[in-house]
Amino acid sequence: MTKADIIDGKAFAARLRESISARVARLEAAHGLTPGLAVVLVGNDPASEVYVRNKARQTREVGMASFEHRLAAETSEAELLALVERLNRDPAVHGILVQLPLPEQISEAAVIGAIDPAKDVDGFHVVNAGLLMTGGEGMVPCTPRGCMMLLRDRLGDLSGLRAIVVGRSNIVGKPMAHLLLREHCTVTVAHSRTRDLAAECRRADILVAAVGRPEMIRGDWIKPGATVIDVGINRVPAPEKGEGKTRLVGDVAFDEALAVAGAITPVPGGVGPMTIATLLDNTLIAACRQIGVDPATLSG
Repeated sequence: MTKADIIDGKAFAARLRESISARVARLEAAHGLTPGLAVVLVGNDPASEVYVRNKARQTREVGMASFEHRLAAETSEAELLALVERLNRDPAVHGILVQLPLPEQISEAAVIGAIDPAKDVDGFHVVNAGLLMTGGEGMVPCTPRGCMMLLRDRLGDLSGLRAIVVGRSNIVGKPMAHLLLREHCTVTVAHSRTRDLAAECRRADILVAAVGRPEMIRGDWIKPGATVIDVGINRVPAPEKGEGKTRLVGDVAFDEALAVAGAITPVPGGVGPMTIATLLDNTLIAACRQIGVDPATLSG
């Protein structure tokens, strides 16, 4: 039986970081500017701690300036908003990322809305969301942008392909759908109330799973030869590894899908590595735009 090709997001992300490093060097040489990324972490959530550490390390590795701000879990909304305002005014900071989730006393919407849209490298501000929806030039959310890079690398021209996005979050599902529309796909957005979700999935040449439920998408839901992008990262029990041990799985039943799909991203090692790489690319783009430089001029 033929197995699906594995889409290696880790290798793609490594190549993207190499490209970013080269473009950062060109920006410094031509314009004397070092892009700067500020990451704000409120509290000490272990997963967020690891993620922030990885972001800071990779930021420095590509030659950018990294600014870390770690605040206590008890930090008030007013204190966080004051920090965001200082970062908005800081000319050395070209990208601002406030790590989510935030403690319950802080409104995520208020914080996202306070970030200068030009420095919103997460692409979550309503201005950037609106620009994406209307075909404008704003900051595009990192994970969907990374997914699109993988799809274009795998498929080339996406025009006319049927795509389904399972999940409708503002962070992945909705922006992913708009990006697929930009590529002239015929797009279905599915969710918890979709009738006969399996049948909808079977029609799609491209299936993007971003629902946050472990192995929800079964192998027999997938159209033979389809390209599957699994955004899910779920930790589930792994008794075979020992008592209390866990393992990571996606939103797609990987082994089942492997026998049906034409190509699929693994979990881990698929979409995950692309998220930080595209964050760095967004920061470089933001830095260029803030001084009136076309990012395309930095490409070799």
